[in-house]
Amino acid sequence: MAKYALCVGINDYPGTSSDLAGCVNDAKDWAEVLGKRGFQTQLLLDRKATGAAIRQGISDLMTKARTGDTVVIQYSGHGSYVPDEDGDEPDGTDECLCPYDVRSKGPITDDELFDLFSQKAKGTKVVMIADSCHSGTVARFAPISTPPPVKGRRYILDRVKFLPPAAFLSREDTAKLGSRRKARSSNPPGRYAALLLAACQDTEYSYDAYFGGRPNGAFTYVAIRALSNLPQRATYMDWLKAIRKRLPSQQYPQTPNLFGSSSMKRWKVLA
Repeated sequence: MAKYALCVGINDYPGTSSDLAGCVNDAKDWAEVLGKRGFQTQLLLDRKATGAAIRQGISDLMTKARTGDTVVIQYSGHGSYVPDEDGDEPDGTDECLCPYDVRSKGPITDDELFDLFSQKAKGTKVVMIADSCHSGTVARFAPISTPPPVKGRRYILDRVKFLPPAAFLSREDTAKLGSRRKARSSNPPGRYAALLLAACQDTEYSYDAYFGGRPNGAFTYVAIRALSNLPQRATYMDWLKAIRKRLPSQQYPQTPNLFGSSSMKRWKVLA
C-alpha cells in the first residue's frame, strides 16, 4: 500500500493586504511529519500554490492512488465563500479555499474539491487536513500580545486579516451574497468524498500564532504534538479527542472538528 501527500501553505496573498505568517511553516511541518510516516510528499508554497497547481496536484494523486492506498491533502491558508450556483447549499453560498492567485483566477470551491476527490479509485483513503476557515469568518490572526511577523524589515502590525469575497469576486457576484450570511452547519470542503480534519467550526476563527518565536497555525501546532503521543492503532476520532484537550483554549477559542462518515472516522491515523 502506497502513501501520498500534497502539502499546501500560503502566506502571501498579493493585492489583498491579507498576508499571513505561519502557513508556510504549517505545510513544511506537515510534510516532515508525513514523510517520517512513509508518505511521498509534494510541497506547494506561496506563488507555486496557484489554483491550477493545487487542482492538478490533487487530481494527479487521485489518479495515481490505487485501492488500499492513502492520500493526504493538507492546506493552510485563507478560506472564504462564493455564491452557490447549483442550489445545493441552504444559505446560498459555497465554501472555498483561496489559492495564491485567488484575485485573478478565483477560489477553489467545495464542489470542485468534491469532484476532484471523487476521481479516486474505490477503496482509496483520502484525508484532508485544513488549517483554515472554510466559512465567511476567514481570518487567521494572533493576539496582539504575540510577536508580530516581519516582512523584510517591516513589521506587520495588523494581525486581524480577513479575505472577504469582495477581495476577489466581481461586484455582481458580491451583490448575490447579500448583506448577511446565515449561520448554519455547512458541508465541509470535499464533503464526504474525503475525511476532513478541520481547524475550527464554521462560525469560528482559525488562528495564526507564535510558539517559541516561530509562526504556526495554532491548530497545526497542537495537532502535530497530539499526533506524536497517540498509540500506534489510534483512530482519527482518537486524534480529534487528543487535539481537543488543547483546543479550544482561552487564547485560541477554536474548536477543531472531523467531518466524514462513521467508518472514515474509525480509520487508523495516517495508515
